[in-house]
Amino acid sequence: MADKDLSEFLRDFAAVAKASEQVERRDQSSTLSGVLSGHLGTSPSELAVVAEDVPAHRYADVDIAIEKIAAADPAHRLIGIGGGQMRWHMTLGDLLQMERFDRRMGVGQVEYVTIPVGPSEQRVTIGCGVHLITYAGSPVAIAQRRPNPKFGQPEALIEVLSPDREAIGALLDEVRALSLHDSVIRGQVVGLEPSDQCDAPSYTFLQRPELTEQDVILPDATMQAVTAHVLGIGEQADQLRKHGQHLKRGVLLHGAPGTGKTHTVRYLMSKARDHTVIVMSGPALAKIRDATTMARAMQPAIVVLEDCDLIAQSRDIMAGQPKPLLFELLDAMDGLDGDADITFVLTTNRVDDLEAALAQRPGRVDLAVEIPKPDKRARVALLRHYAAGTPFSDATIERMAGQTDGTTASFAKELVRRAVLLAVVHDEDPSDDHLERALGQLHSESQNTTRSLLGGADSATR
Repeated sequence: MADKDLSEFLRDFAAVAKASEQVERRDQSSTLSGVLSGHLGTSPSELAVVAEDVPAHRYADVDIAIEKIAAADPAHRLIGIGGGQMRWHMTLGDLLQMERFDRRMGVGQVEYVTIPVGPSEQRVTIGCGVHLITYAGSPVAIAQRRPNPKFGQPEALIEVLSPDREAIGALLDEVRALSLHDSVIRGQVVGLEPSDQCDAPSYTFLQRPELTEQDVILPDATMQAVTAHVLGIGEQADQLRKHGQHLKRGVLLHGAPGTGKTHTVRYLMSKARDHTVIVMSGPALAKIRDATTMARAMQPAIVVLEDCDLIAQSRDIMAGQPKPLLFELLDAMDGLDGDADITFVLTTNRVDDLEAALAQRPGRVDLAVEIPKPDKRARVALLRHYAAGTPFSDATIERMAGQTDGTTASFAKELVRRAVLLAVVHDEDPSDDHLERALGQLHSESQNTTRSLLGGADSATR
């Protein structure tokens, strides 16, 4: 080869090599490992990934905590992870390895997802993304992925990379502390429900009731006993702890259907505005340990378990359950620390069924209160309460109360509703006549089942 040809070849080869180097550099800037290497100052394959699972109900808390930490670094960046659905089946380490063979696994768009953080409030959180920040003087990468039960991921995943292991530990400690302190669940009313897609329960935020003492018509002694035990003990928390006394308590509200057990619970919720309230019923009662864990983290807390008689002997709600679910509940209560400011409020329509089971686990429930059927004075008060804004006379209300002995608060509420409905149907203003006709309907033989469902007395006992 002539010297001229060799010179031209070497020049062309150098140009090709330089172009190849530029392409490789551009490719590295679009790969996850390349971006992480540039930020961390070393190949991410040489670093251990520290991973931490986050329960679904705490993901918004963690997202808020990481956002606050990242905001402290003015130079922080946020990148996405490519790979489509595959990224839900792999750890960060797996993704970095797979990227060598499939460039689709590189940097992608940041995914966002909206999740509830209150009864009528939503938060846009990071569904899948990686924060690149400097923390405690060290470069750190924080990957976060939301729960995705559809792909078998019931919990969120946080993964942290850094050449400084101490920085990782300090960062995760701060995330835990901030997420607990600023939790969106703290002070809320939450309904816990079983999930169809995974073992972890789902939850919904419920509106906190707005009730006053005038909205709850019970004997004074009954209301005082319940309020003092549920709320009063917490008000003396410091003194009780000082003297070595436990704070956790269990209250059983029992009585016939329709007497106002749920209404009483709603009143307690409205009064305990600084408490986190967790409400469970039916199949959700099988998730009592999840509820207890949440309550322990968010105390002061109230855990409401409605219709507990349904699980007094049941082993059916949780497959393979070796003992009644009520015992699981009582054991979970017993496992709490003595200074945990947590109240368990149980309701039942059939106290006899529940009492035998409770006797086998003594000490967990330390107050049982009957919510009785209203006497005449209470029935008058109930009718006046539900008839507020209608022109029913006091004399007629007194007479109706006298003719509804043995009925419940639910019966009084339905009586007023039917009277107003009769008036509306006939395009008339509600009157005493409508109230009397409504009572006649409810007392008729054809309404025996309806009357029973409302907690009304049998016609034979009137």
